[in-house]
Amino acid sequence: MGPFAANLLQDKVVLITGGATGLGRAMGEQFLRLGAKLAIASRREEVLKQAAEEMGDDGHEVFFQSCDVSDPAQIAALVDAVEERFGQIDVLVNNAAGNFISPTERLSPRAVDAVLGIVLHGTFYTTLEVGKRWIAKGHPGTMLNIATTYASSGSAFVVPSAAAKAGVLALTRSLAVEWARHGIRQVAIAPGPFPTEGAWTRLSPTPELEEKMRRRVPLGRVGAPEELAHLAAYLISDYAGYLNGEVVTIDGGEWLRGAGQFNDLLDVTDEQWDALAALTRKGK
Repeated sequence: MGPFAANLLQDKVVLITGGATGLGRAMGEQFLRLGAKLAIASRREEVLKQAAEEMGDDGHEVFFQSCDVSDPAQIAALVDAVEERFGQIDVLVNNAAGNFISPTERLSPRAVDAVLGIVLHGTFYTTLEVGKRWIAKGHPGTMLNIATTYASSGSAFVVPSAAAKAGVLALTRSLAVEWARHGIRQVAIAPGPFPTEGAWTRLSPTPELEEKMRRRVPLGRVGAPEELAHLAAYLISDYAGYLNGEVVTIDGGEWLRGAGQFNDLLDVTDEQWDALAALTRKGK
């Protein structure tokens, strides 16, 4: 069960896009353990069906429907179906994403559109569809967006993702002010390296790149999905009711290391430091 009371999310209806695999599934499993009712969506129906069956093994209630979040009509149909099943939605988790590494000059407009369509447009469309209904009904709710640590700084070789996630960050902070009067909270998580099947192999396709990414993290390891799921559970719970517009970074300190001009000096050995010190003394 972890650090939370078993009824932390009792009867809250949570919709997770990209909820059948990876971090989306890890969050969903945690929410179910804490009493939530769960709806998951992604583009692949067979994957959704298998995930819902496995996640519902313990008698948990899991609804699924395939949905391409870049298509507003499919989002509307999804939200209709979830409301028909559960009566309402209390929490929206915008987790659906697409990303791959590439020199930017090699990208086609279609490749750019694929990432922007899922990450930025998909998040915006789903937020609008659920938010409009909440406002019309006077129903308070929480929206949790999965951002990234480079949404603020940008990052080479994942430029469409960086641009899209920067938009998600702006959306989170903007609506935190605009929709708070309707009882709607906006929060976000910015994860660092969390190995998941599919996404991890696209972003770290060789053992060398994987190890280099691991070494960038001051804690010396990547994140475990349950660590992010614990954070997500708190953020969507009533205990976080005064958190609004906040983006929580969970990356083992990787972002802070990358932000410092001289942080890569962590790779300097003791012998090299001795040699540098000797050169410094010699220059005096």
